[in-house]
Amino acid sequence: MDPPALLTLKDVGISFGGLQAVKQVSFQVQEGQIKALIGPNGAGKTTLFNLITGMLTPDQGEILFHRQAIQGLPPFQIAARGISRTFQIVQLFGHMTVVENVMVGRHIRTRAGLLAAALRLPWSRREEAAIRAQSLEWLAFVGLQARADDYAANLPLGHQRLLEIARALATDPKLLLLDEPAAGLDMTETERLKDLIFAIREKEISVLLVEHDMSLTMEVADEIVVLDHGELLAEGPPREIQRHPAVIAAYLGRDWEK
Repeated sequence: MDPPALLTLKDVGISFGGLQAVKQVSFQVQEGQIKALIGPNGAGKTTLFNLITGMLTPDQGEILFHRQAIQGLPPFQIAARGISRTFQIVQLFGHMTVVENVMVGRHIRTRAGLLAAALRLPWSRREEAAIRAQSLEWLAFVGLQARADDYAANLPLGHQRLLEIARALATDPKLLLLDEPAAGLDMTETERLKDLIFAIREKEISVLLVEHDMSLTMEVADEIVVLDHGELLAEGPPREIQRHPAVIAAYLGRDWEK
């Protein structure tokens, strides 16, 4: 018998003003899997990310994480359960340092509240030191340790995307959602991103990836889900998706029919 899925979507849907943005989408992400979610602009990919992470609540269907329903929970509770994400448009605290941005993500796993921090209790100071040390480890993991004390706003785009990944990883997720992490990156940066995605999987973190760079997607994904106009068009391993006639017509183009 196959092990239970880490994430399960069952007939998930949502409408905006009568427009069905996501229509009865069902798929699973297994533990240790890198799964990609692709489709034309407006296919519903980011909307689906927002549904999984609690930024939106589905009108229908179920979203299960570790076999427990999470639809309708606020984002901070979903993050605490082990789902973290990055964003298509980088969202950092530009006035804070690089390491402080990662520390923000780490605070979801801490005990100290506002009062303990204000009183500077000894155990609170120890916890804060531990948060900084763990955040520096994640910066080293993504290759940004040398920029730890720089302001986030001063980083180039490629480094900002790495920083956002480090902040998401600092929450100790079991599932990481990456929303177009290669957008704006050059070929060298994209190659490093590919290696980083594999390294994340080696840390026993599953990945759900939205990405328009098909070369990257085909190289890293174990399986691919294709959306078109909010509906699931196809699902399968990369080579199968490359040859799927409906996918070629809707998104990939004839260059991928090999």
